[in-house]
Amino acid sequence: MTRDANRPWRKYRFRAALLAAGAALALFAPAAQAGTGGAASGAASEAEAGRGIAFAPLRWAGATWYGPGLYGSRTACGQVLTPHTIGVAHRNLPCGAAVRFVYRGHAIVTRVIDRGPYTSGNAWDLTNGARRALRFDGSGRIGYAVAIKYARGAE
Repeated sequence: MTRDANRPWRKYRFRAALLAAGAALALFAPAAQAGTGGAASGAASEAEAGRGIAFAPLRWAGATWYGPGLYGSRTACGQVLTPHTIGVAHRNLPCGAAVRFVYRGHAIVTRVIDRGPYTSGNAWDLTNGARRALRFDGSGRIGYAVAIKYARGAE
């Protein structure tokens, strides 16, 4: 029997270190301004300041971005989509739900403003403004955390 056979946790030490680093990054990464294009409301700006909002643990899912053929049209939540609008599309979350995204050291807090994505294997569609704020490549896996609580007057 090998020495590591008695310590099965050793082979997971690297994964645990990566998870801890990712969690620390998600907690301490600065959030980008999400007020462009009317996508943010008071809750998002308070979330950026760290007041009144709590997020679920960070998860990972596929994401893409959209926009160029849709600029000038209204989103499912009623906003006019522009190249600078910061928001996200999701199939099931209600309009206005706050979501925090983390991608390669960049983080933003934004709102659900549309429905989608309509590509298989992806859970999120970022607007062009959100893509640029995160410096997102265009498609891939992205870290996200959905707001679970918003307390008014928690300042």
